[in-house]
Amino acid sequence: MTVVTIDGPAGSGKSTVAAALAARLGVVHVDTGAYYRAATLAVLRAGADPSDAAAAEAAVSGARIERRAGRTMLDGRDVEDEIRGPLVTAAVSTVAAHPAVRRALLPLQRAEVGDAGAVVEGRDAGTVVVPDADLKVWLTASPQERAVRRAAQRGVPDAAAVAAHAADISRRDRLDARQMVPSGGAVEVDTTGRGVPEIVDELVRLALSAAGQRT
Repeated sequence: MTVVTIDGPAGSGKSTVAAALAARLGVVHVDTGAYYRAATLAVLRAGADPSDAAAAEAAVSGARIERRAGRTMLDGRDVEDEIRGPLVTAAVSTVAAHPAVRRALLPLQRAEVGDAGAVVEGRDAGTVVVPDADLKVWLTASPQERAVRRAAQRGVPDAAAVAAHAADISRRDRLDARQMVPSGGAVEVDTTGRGVPEIVDELVRLALSAAGQRT
């Protein structure tokens, strides 16, 4: 069983790299952020204020959040596309900052780690979700590159869009600062100017080495 955690700020390449690495290693990909996004959607649908901790906790406690084959389900319905939209993105850091929300989602995130191992991505995968992971990775990228990537993902890579994403990323970094701390012993990997295959090749080597050391 090999467990790798990949943490880092928005736009650092976590989701793309984690999914590719999981496929290479033949293990499940656990997107912890999807749970927070689904929780945020539950809060928004309840008409609650994302900054109201008690209201957010109530909305999340009454919701059923699941992940099935890489898709996110909220109360039995596929919301994968909706949780990646701008409304959820704008509020997710606020909702995820509530300790009660984090406590409620933690067992769901941990339960997704398979017997054969997993690649777990998020903000605190290596510090909270799987603190005893075989390999802990902290992905970074320059602020400009992170903004460019986000703009490209949204299909509007012009200068104005990049500037807007840069401002949003800065805001989210401030909100996520409490959770966004590299785990002790994490290997820092800067993805700036690097392709996904190159990064994944490096992480495969690190993961296999870590697994060999454990055995």
